[in-house]
Amino acid sequence: MKDIDFIDKYGTFRIKNPENYSGLYLPLAGEKGLKSSITPTLGGDSKTSQNTFLLEPVSIENLHNNKGTRNFWCRIVGKGFWSVCGSSAQQEADRFTGNQDESELEAGLMWQKLHRASKIYGLEADTTSFVTLDGSMEVMLVEITNKTDEAMEIVPIGAIPIYGRSADNIRDHRHVTSLLHRIETTQYGIEVTPVLSFDERGHRKNDISYFVYGSSGNGESPESFYPTVEQFIGEGGSFLIPEAVRTEKAGAKAGEKFQGKEAVGAIKFANRIIKPLETVSYIMLAGLTEKENDINAITGRYRSVLEVKEELNTVKKHWIDKVNIDFETGNAKEDNYLKWICFQPILRRIYGCSFLPHHDYGKGGRGWRDLWQDCLALLLMEPSDVRRMIVNNYGGVRIDGTNATIIGNEPGEFIADRNNITRVWMDHAFWPFVTTKLYIDQTGDTDVLFERTTYFKDYQSMRGTSHDEAWNNTYGNKQRTAGSQIYFGTVLEHILIQNLCAFYDVGEHNEMKLHGADWNDALDMAWDKGESVAFTCAYAGNLLDIAKCLRNVEKISGINRIEVLEELKLLLADDEILYNCPDKKQELLMSYAKACENCTSGGTVLVPIAAICENLEHKAEWMMKNIRENEWISDGTDGGWFNGYYDNNGRPVERCESGDVRMMLTGQVFAIMSGTAKKEQIKAICNSADKYLFDQKAGGYRLNTDFKEEKFDLGRMFGFAYGEKENGAVFSHMAVMYANALYKQGFIKEGYKVLKTLLDTAMDFDRSRMYPGVPEYFDNDGRGLYSYLTGAASWYMLTMITSVYGVHGELGDLVIEPALMPQQYNEKGDAKVSLEFAGHGFDILVHNPDKLEPGDAHVKRALCDDVKVENVTGNSVRIQKHAIEMLSTDKCHTVEIYIE
Repeated sequence: MKDIDFIDKYGTFRIKNPENYSGLYLPLAGEKGLKSSITPTLGGDSKTSQNTFLLEPVSIENLHNNKGTRNFWCRIVGKGFWSVCGSSAQQEADRFTGNQDESELEAGLMWQKLHRASKIYGLEADTTSFVTLDGSMEVMLVEITNKTDEAMEIVPIGAIPIYGRSADNIRDHRHVTSLLHRIETTQYGIEVTPVLSFDERGHRKNDISYFVYGSSGNGESPESFYPTVEQFIGEGGSFLIPEAVRTEKAGAKAGEKFQGKEAVGAIKFANRIIKPLETVSYIMLAGLTEKENDINAITGRYRSVLEVKEELNTVKKHWIDKVNIDFETGNAKEDNYLKWICFQPILRRIYGCSFLPHHDYGKGGRGWRDLWQDCLALLLMEPSDVRRMIVNNYGGVRIDGTNATIIGNEPGEFIADRNNITRVWMDHAFWPFVTTKLYIDQTGDTDVLFERTTYFKDYQSMRGTSHDEAWNNTYGNKQRTAGSQIYFGTVLEHILIQNLCAFYDVGEHNEMKLHGADWNDALDMAWDKGESVAFTCAYAGNLLDIAKCLRNVEKISGINRIEVLEELKLLLADDEILYNCPDKKQELLMSYAKACENCTSGGTVLVPIAAICENLEHKAEWMMKNIRENEWISDGTDGGWFNGYYDNNGRPVERCESGDVRMMLTGQVFAIMSGTAKKEQIKAICNSADKYLFDQKAGGYRLNTDFKEEKFDLGRMFGFAYGEKENGAVFSHMAVMYANALYKQGFIKEGYKVLKTLLDTAMDFDRSRMYPGVPEYFDNDGRGLYSYLTGAASWYMLTMITSVYGVHGELGDLVIEPALMPQQYNEKGDAKVSLEFAGHGFDILVHNPDKLEPGDAHVKRALCDDVKVENVTGNSVRIQKHAIEMLSTDKCHTVEIYIE
C-alpha cells in the first residue's frame, strides 16, 4: 500500500515513486505572473494568460503523452546518460522493472523537490522547483551527488522547451507561428521574441520575450546552447533521447541568432568531474517579460545556490503564512489535509477556473459564482480587503437582476459580450447575499448595505430574453438614467433587485425558471420550460435572511426607511392571488424590466424597513408552502425527498415509481439549508440519501441516481457516463453543502458522515490517487479528479470552522458553539482551531475529556486569556464585539471552552 506521509504540520508531504501514478500534478505560482503546473517527471506547463504560454499548454492526457518536459541531463563520460526527472527513453523502459530509479517527491505549498537515485550510474539528484514570489520566473535547482566510490566526469545539460505563444496555436497554425520566432543566445541563456501575436482576425505586434537562463551553483555561465528543437534532438531524435545529450555535439555560443524554428532552452554547462560523495549544483530559470532588456537583471538575482535557497525559503514562508488557519483534531493526517483544503481557495484566486491540467477549458479568470464563493474563504483568512471586493462585485449586477458573466482582471471590472445574448444562470443572484450576510455577521458592519455602486449595462436585456437595441459602445457598461447620468444604487438595493426579480421569474409550475442552468452547469438544455425547485428553495431562504438582516439594521442603527429605485416598487407587490399565478408574475417582472431596459427614471422612493421585511417574509413563506405541498416525493417507506427540477417538456424530473428511483442531491441540499424542509422531512431525506445516493466505494453521496436515460430535455450531464462529472459522481461541492445544511439544522451526526467520508476518500491514496486536498469529484472507483480549483474547498473550510467547531460571527460578536464528534478530539479530549477574527488572532480550544457527543454536551465555562467569559448559555459562548475591540492586536488570544 502506498501512501502520502506528512513531515510537518504545514502540509509538507512525501510520496515514493510518484511517477508510477497517473495524473499527479502540483500548482506552482507567485502572487501574480506565472501560473504553472508540474508533475513528478517535471511535466506540466507555465503561462501568464491564454495568449502567453511559456511552456506548451497541457491537459490531463498530455501528462503521459508529452515528451517535451522540463529536464536536466547528465551524460556520464564513457558510460551513458541519465535524466534527473526520469524522462529518458531508457528510464521509461526501466520503469516497473528492477532497474527503475528510486524516487521520492517532497512537496509543500507552491514548491516541490524530486529526489531520484540511479541504480545503474550511482548518481542521485535533488531537483527543487518553484515560482518566485513575484511570479517573474520558474526556478529549477538541480543538486547532483556522486554516490559511488570513484570520481566520474559528467556533461550537464538543462533543457526546457519554449512554446512562446497563445494556447490557440496548439492546432491553429502551430508551424506558421514558429516561423515568427526570433531566437537569441546570451551569456546565460536563450531568449525567444516572436515578432507577431498571430491572429487572423488581426495580427498584433508582439512585445513579450520568453527566456530560459542557466548557471552553475556558484554563478558560472553556460558553455554553449542548443536553441532550436531540431538542433537539440537531432534528425530522428526526440526529447527522450536527444542527439545533443547522447553525442558530443557542438552548440551555439552566446550572441548567436536564429529564426523561424521551434525553440528550446537547452543549455550545456562545462564538463565537471565529481568526486565520491561530492555534490554539484545547477540552476535553470524560465519566464517571460514585456521588457526584453530586463531579463538579465531579473535573472541575475538567482545565479547562486544561496540566492535560490533564500528565495525558496521566502516562498515557503509566504504561502504558509497565507494559510493562517490551523486545525488540531488529534489526527495529524487530517489536519494536514485540511491545511491543503484551506489553501485551495487561494489557488482559485490565482488560477481562476482554468490553467491546470484537468481544467482545460476557459481562458482564465473566474466566473460570477467564484467571485462570491471565494470571498467566503477570504472572510475567514484575509478579511481586510473583502468589504471593497463585495462592493465592487455588486457592480456586475444588471438592473434586471441578472449579471455580467465575463469578469475582467481588475476589481469590479465586467465586460460586455457584444456578439450574442449571454447565458443566464438562474442561481447567480442567490450567492451575493450569502457572502454579504457572512461578512456582516463576521464584522458587524451593516453600513456596507448602504454603500453605493453602479449597475452593469450591455446589449442583453429583459433577463436574457431580448436585446436593448438602443444600447451602444458610447453608452458604456454602466446603467444610466433618463438624464444620461450613471446610476448608483445601494448594495441593499442590488440585493433586493436580484432576489425579487428571481421571485417573479417562474415557469408554469410556479417554480423559478431554470434558464441556461443553475449551480449545475450541465443542466443546460431546458431554457423554455425548465424550472429549478432546488434554487426556489434557496431564494426563499435568502428572502427570510434578508428580512432578518434588515430587522437587525433597524434595531442597531435606528434607520427605519431605505431609499430604493422608483421602479423597484413594482416588485414589492404583496398579493397571494398574484403569487399563485405564474403568468401574472411574469407579466409584472417584464413590466419592471421594460421600464428599466435602456435607462431608469433616475427617481428614488423611501420605503419603510418593516414593510419590506413583511413583504419578503410573505414571499418566502408562500414559496416554501408551495414547495412542501407540491414537490414532496415519498418512497413508501421511511424515505422521501423533494423534486428538484422540471425538464424542457414541463415534467417533474425526480420520482419514485415502480422501482424507478430518480433522486438528485441538489434539491435536498437547498430545501434543508433554507428551512423549507421540516425536521421530519429532513430525516426522510437523510434516509433516502443513504439508501439511494450513498456509495462508500465512490467516496460518499452521489449527485444523482442513474436515470438510465439520455435526458437531453434537461442537460448535457445525461450524456456523460454515469458516475462521472455532474451525472452521478460524488461531486464534492454539493456534498459539502449537504453537510453544511445538515449542521445548520442540527443534524450533526449526518453532517459529520458527509464530511468524514469525503476526507477519508481523499486521504486513501490507494483509491483517490491525488495529492492532498479535495477534488471537484470522485469517480466510480473513488479516484479524485479536477484537483485544487473547486468551490468545495471554500465550503469545506467554512463548514469546519463555523459549523463543526462552531466558530462564527453574529453581527460582530464572536460566537462559539462546538459540534465536534468524539472522533474529532485527541486522546485527551481536546480539539483546537487557530484563526483570525475581527483583526485578532485566536486559538480556540475545546476541552471535552469525556468525549461527549454534541447532543449530550454543554458548555460548563469558558475563558479568554484566562479571564472568565460571562456570556455562556447551553452550548454557546459569546464574546461581544466591544470586548474583542479592546483586545490587543499584538498577540494571539486563547479561548478555552470546557464541556461537560
